[in-house]
Amino acid sequence: MKKKNLGLLRVFALIGFVIYLIAMVYFLFFCEELGRVPRQSYQYNIEPFAEIKRCLYAIKNHIKQVEMFINLVGNVVCFIPLGFVLPVFNSKHWNFIRVTLISMLSSLVIELIQLVTKLGSLDVDDIILNTCGGMIGCILFYISRGIYRRAKRKK
Repeated sequence: MKKKNLGLLRVFALIGFVIYLIAMVYFLFFCEELGRVPRQSYQYNIEPFAEIKRCLYAIKNHIKQVEMFINLVGNVVCFIPLGFVLPVFNSKHWNFIRVTLISMLSSLVIELIQLVTKLGSLDVDDIILNTCGGMIGCILFYISRGIYRRAKRKK
């Protein structure tokens, strides 16, 4: 890719990333429709896969299917952009392992902030799902880059 096009891609990626971060902060800490209102007590789940199992059970038994589906899929989808955009900035520096670690650490920080501020709950399953989203985003980046490179070679 020409340096000018690469620079332009990075500028658009940065602008998109900033918009993504603003949206994340809103939905994770301020969106009342998603239950982001101060609570009186701390809420947390530190048992891996407990919430995931609960959501899958509810979906299977037609209990709050939409809310449970949004909880599961939303936690994955919200971190896909993070996993995709980091390698755009520097694909040699942001390899799959680093993107996975940053996704996990970012999710952990968000969960701890939600716990401390009581504007959500700390849930280890959210960390697992968010990390999977970051990994999927990184994989999508590498697939996209491969498709672009093949198309470029054919020209």
